[in-house]
Amino acid sequence: MSEQNHMVDKNENLNESEVRSTVDRIPEEERDQILQNFDVFKEYLGKRVRVGEKLGMSEEQLAKTAEKVADYLAENEEPRNREEKLLKELWSVGDKEQQHMLAHMLVRMVE
Repeated sequence: MSEQNHMVDKNENLNESEVRSTVDRIPEEERDQILQNFDVFKEYLGKRVRVGEKLGMSEEQLAKTAEKVADYLAENEEPRNREEKLLKELWSVGDKEQQHMLAHMLVRMVE
């Protein structure tokens, strides 16, 4: 798979146009398993955060990435549990700055 098919390139730049294709590459059954249970979702997110940290991404870069994924999920996935429902509601009432802070909190929660 080429570098342009990833959300983050080797220079740690976020390729926002790749969020959808990156999420869409997760098989539907696996995506359902991840989103059905909030603890599984946190574990999945935690693994991705650790990969980003190993790549040398800062918390700010991780939060920006989490923000783009959260935007995608809010627009394209229905909440599958009460925690996701709460996150979606918080996301929808927050302005961009509040959403960014929520993304930071999510990154910190799974570290």
